Amino acid sequence: MAGLTVKIDQVAVLRRSRKSQFPDPVAAAILAELAGADGITVHLRKDRRHIQDRDVRILRSVLQTKLVLEMASTSEMVGVALDIKPDLVTLVPEKREEFSNDGGLDLIVHQGDIAETVATLQNSGIPTGLLVDTDPEHIKLAHRSGASLVQIHAGIYCDAKTVQKRQQAFSKIVDAVKLAYRLKFSVMLGRGLCYKTIKAFKGIDEINEFSIGHSIVSRALLTGMKAAVGEMTALMRA
Repeated sequence: MAGLTVKIDQVAVLRRSRKSQFPDPVAAAILAELAGADGITVHLRKDRRHIQDRDVRILRSVLQTKLVLEMASTSEMVGVALDIKPDLVTLVPEKREEFSNDGGLDLIVHQGDIAETVATLQNSGIPTGLLVDTDPEHIKLAHRSGASLVQIHAGIYCDAKTVQKRQQAFSKIVDAVKLAYRLKFSVMLGRGLCYKTIKAFKGIDEINEFSIGHSIVSRALLTGMKAAVGEMTALMRA
């Protein structure tokens, strides 16, 4: 049965909108965890526009499940990860030139740098994953990098405007998931998943975990974090 990591960056976005101390992403993370989340994800950007170093350090000390740190493949961020030691690092693009066509890392252009970052982190005991699109070549390059996990970018399905495009996107994602599984990756699916789109993927056994943030935080504004996480896990596991 697939797990659920809740990404709480949108709480930090709201905090920044008023340059305030609240809402507190750490408080949101604890509530998500108590509601049944299997882990918490945060993206510590190079410009620190949303999640802050202090948030990550506090989360590292208080979470009872696992902390997933999304970050760019830079020497500065590697230093942060080695210091904080999250349970998992996922390397993600931040600059336009780092993105692939569908939104994952452009591993064709940046394969060497990413492989070096993966090796540094994993040699220090931090499992490392990559955000990739559905292109089989990118998944094979992720395998060559030595990463232990891939997060398949689900945006092509979630953003599809017609039934035909949605069906085509679904097939690409399923093929990507199955290829990643055959290559012995731990497989995560994320980016754009919501209470409607999750239903299409909940029965795919090769998916180990879903990473969902915006839709859960948005629902939590209306229903509370416990109810929002509970509803998502029910949809995943029914």
